[in-house]
Amino acid sequence: MPAPVLSRRDLDFLLYDWLDIESLTDRARFAEHSRETFDAVLDLSADLATRYFATHNKKADAQEPRIGEDGRVEIIPEVKEALDLFSKAGLIAGGFDERHGGMQLPVTVLRASMAWFQAANAGTSAYPFLTAANANLLVTHGSDEQIATFVPPMLEGRFFGTMCLSEPQAGSSLADITTKAVPAGDGTYRLTGTKMWISGGDHELTENIVHLVLAKIPGSPAGVKGISLFVVPKYLVEPDGTLGDRNDVALVGLNHKMGNRGTTNTLLNFGEGAHTPGGRAGAVGYLLGEPDKGLSYMFHMMNEARIGVGFLATSLGYAGYLQSLDYARTRTQGRPLGAKDPASPQVPLVEHADVRRMLLAQKSYVEGALALGLYCSKLVDEQQTTDSDEARTRAGLLLDLLTPIAKSWPSQWCLEANSLAIQVLGGYGYTREFDVEQFYRDNRLNAIHEGTHGIQGLDLLGRKVIMQGGAALKLLGETIGETIARATVAGGDAAVYAQQLGAAVGRVAETTATLWSTGDPAVALANSSIYLEAVGHVVVAWIWLEQLLAVGDREGDFFDGKRAAARYFYRFELPRTGPQFDLLSSLDRTTLDVSPSAL
Repeated sequence: MPAPVLSRRDLDFLLYDWLDIESLTDRARFAEHSRETFDAVLDLSADLATRYFATHNKKADAQEPRIGEDGRVEIIPEVKEALDLFSKAGLIAGGFDERHGGMQLPVTVLRASMAWFQAANAGTSAYPFLTAANANLLVTHGSDEQIATFVPPMLEGRFFGTMCLSEPQAGSSLADITTKAVPAGDGTYRLTGTKMWISGGDHELTENIVHLVLAKIPGSPAGVKGISLFVVPKYLVEPDGTLGDRNDVALVGLNHKMGNRGTTNTLLNFGEGAHTPGGRAGAVGYLLGEPDKGLSYMFHMMNEARIGVGFLATSLGYAGYLQSLDYARTRTQGRPLGAKDPASPQVPLVEHADVRRMLLAQKSYVEGALALGLYCSKLVDEQQTTDSDEARTRAGLLLDLLTPIAKSWPSQWCLEANSLAIQVLGGYGYTREFDVEQFYRDNRLNAIHEGTHGIQGLDLLGRKVIMQGGAALKLLGETIGETIARATVAGGDAAVYAQQLGAAVGRVAETTATLWSTGDPAVALANSSIYLEAVGHVVVAWIWLEQLLAVGDREGDFFDGKRAAARYFYRFELPRTGPQFDLLSSLDRTTLDVSPSAL
């Protein structure tokens, strides 16, 4: 059996000891649940992930999807077997209303559940992840007919879903997409255009694929204000639910990726005439919601996906940490510095201080990131189920502010954890015989998709911290301040860390004000990625102080490990932010002033 990919002990601590997820059962939406049902979902997830997802992870990486002679995508059979079991377990539907066939599980529990699958097999887990997000968007913004037609088959795992945003010439610049949607005169639209980097864009894993496609209706405003969203199935669906004509969506090719190879990543042509639904060319699409509001609808899915990407990065980092920890404990190499006898027995790698440094770094990154992701997930549950308007507003503000951090910080630092895992294994870590090199390759994508670090930095500094007159940033400061106050009363190391954290939070406020003091957005945003990294480190330091307070004075290896990781983060990581805030406050123009010809 593969090595463990996550720590159930850590999940239990975060969910129950720290976040008190069990208290959510007092909410009407979750009243039918209990800790027992939550544990049952986590137990099932761990079992399925370990037995059916992790077991083909390396095979799916080595034998990536290919286009067969008949033009269909060929994928190793273990992928479908695993996904069929995932679907039969009801996990795609887990968070949806009972009226849609769901279990009404808290988002926090679902994220913890999905983390098992993401850690076990990044490629295979992407299909249900995207499908659930697609169905959630349809339930929120679709018509009754669209929901009835497409959502139940997706929740049952008979249809899978995608999101089709990017185009070859546009990339992340969605204002420049050219896919066109022309009214067909019967309430539908005919789409023509090309979409690139579409995960899960074509396969034979399910009966149908439901694409959510951004396109422009002729006569709509230029730029992002003229983008609409369409439901474009691979096969049209008849009124009785059976499949009809093949829609005019053609697979042009598969992208060959560095990692995450088990997920088909496609170039798709819409409306090229390869198929003629209803006897004419053009991909049949159904307008979702109102015209010209497609990007706002798609952001519903994208924001969900961004937190999910953070979880994927975290899960891969966590899996690498656990494997390198196991290796360091069992592999003997070298002797203590004071050992003089070359015939004395070698010691496990973990006995060497530099190896412990690398393990502590990984632990601080992955356990900090997991806690941050679960905290954000609980904010979603709070926002969706609280009876208090004030609590709903508070949760929404914090979630908006933390989303770019929850996506990008794990994508950067849990990737670093994977790099350190390779280093712990030494030469073996750099070979394909061990999993850690694949974890690194799989994780490298997460800094790119669902918005690069640069985009998240612009979002955080250019929108989130200044929205509503800085209300979200002020609220974050107050929330962290409450933690600092509790830590100060607790005394000991917690009080010392509280003082450091308070100073860092002060630097965030000061630096933000300085950056916007010039009134020049170009200067303010020139180094927004560094701002994202620095603020992210401050947020994770806060999360570590929260965990330390939850540990209290309890004894045992698990709690000692939490104390050690918190200490590492405050000694080695939080001090990184000082020079970063100094650079930002200097309003440095290096990146603005350099000539492109000088690069």
